[in-house]
Amino acid sequence: MSMNEREGRALLTVIVLLAVLAAGCEHPPVETVQRGYRGVGMEGVFNPRRLEDMVAANMPPAASPPAPAAGPKASEIYQNVHILGDLSVAEFTRLMAAITAWVSPEQGCTYCHDAANFADDSLYTKKVARIMLAMTQRTNEDWQAHVGKTGVTCYTCHRGQPVPAEVWATDPGPRHAKGIAPAQQNIASPTVASASLPYDPLTPFLEQDYDIRVISESALPQGSRKSIKQTEWTYGLMMHFSDSLGVNCTHCHNSRSFFAWDQSPPERTKAWHAIRQVREMNNVFINSTSDILPDTRKGPLGDPLKVSCKTCHQGAYKPLYGAQMLRDYPSLAKLSGAAKQAKTPASN
Repeated sequence: MSMNEREGRALLTVIVLLAVLAAGCEHPPVETVQRGYRGVGMEGVFNPRRLEDMVAANMPPAASPPAPAAGPKASEIYQNVHILGDLSVAEFTRLMAAITAWVSPEQGCTYCHDAANFADDSLYTKKVARIMLAMTQRTNEDWQAHVGKTGVTCYTCHRGQPVPAEVWATDPGPRHAKGIAPAQQNIASPTVASASLPYDPLTPFLEQDYDIRVISESALPQGSRKSIKQTEWTYGLMMHFSDSLGVNCTHCHNSRSFFAWDQSPPERTKAWHAIRQVREMNNVFINSTSDILPDTRKGPLGDPLKVSCKTCHQGAYKPLYGAQMLRDYPSLAKLSGAAKQAKTPASN
C-alpha cells in the first residue's frame, strides 16, 4: 500500500469518527430567548429545526360540535353509569365518542365495553376508565394551581394510544453479579436524560414523599442528613423535569441562587404543585387499579404503570402547547357522580 493510500484511509477514518461523534450532538443553529435577569444565563434554548415536528406532535384533534344539554340524562337511559350520569344523552354520547378517539381509536368502543351488553363491568378497562375519569375531573377541579384553566383531557396523556407513551413503574435496575447490591446510579438511564445519576428518581419523589430540597443549613454533622448522595437523587429528578418539558434549569430557577424562592420564576411554584399533584394521581388513583390490571399493564415489580411530568408534557413546556381542549369538554372540568361523592376512586 502506497503512502498516499494509507493517508487517504487514515483521513477517511477520521472523517467517519467525527461524523459518528457529531451525530450525538445538537446541530446548530440553536436560538435563545431571554427569560429572566440578564447576566445569569436565564435563557430558553431551542433548535428551530425541531419546532415544526414538535408543533405537529402536539396538535390536538379537532373538537366535535357541541351537543345539546337538554333532554333525558344518561343515567335515566343507560344502566350502570357511575361518573357521567348527569350529562344529557347527547352530551354523554359525544364525550364517549371523543374518549374512544383519544384512547382506543383502533379498538373502538369494545375496548371498554362488551358489545352485547354495554352495562357489563367484566372488562378491566371499563373499571380503570372510571378511575381515570375521576382522576381527570379531580385534576381540573382541584389542581388549577398547576393546570390552570387549560386543564387536561384523556388526550393530553394518551394521544390515541390505550397506554400513554410516557409512563413508568418502579425500576429494579439492571441485573448485577450475584451478591453485589446495585448502586442505583452510574448507569445511563433515559429517565434521567441518559445521565449517570440514580436511575429511578420517580419512585422516591413522584410516588413517595422524599425530601427534594437537600441544601444543608448547618455545618455537618450537627444532626443533618443532607448528603451528596441525596443531592444526586435530586439532580436525577431535575434532569427528568428538564427532559420532560424540553427546557433547561432556568425555566424554574434563577442560576445565581437556585434555592431562593423569592428569586425564582413563577414556573417553580407551578412545579411545586405539579409534584404533589402527580403524587396524588399515582397514589390515590393509579395505584388503586393494582388489583384490576393484568400483569401486562404492570412494571417488573408488579406495580401499575404510573404518570410523571413527561406523560403529559412529552417534551413541550406546556402540554399540547397550552391548547384549550378542556373548553370544548367542560364535563371533564368538575367532579361528578360517584367521584364527586367519594373524592376518591373507591366507589366508582
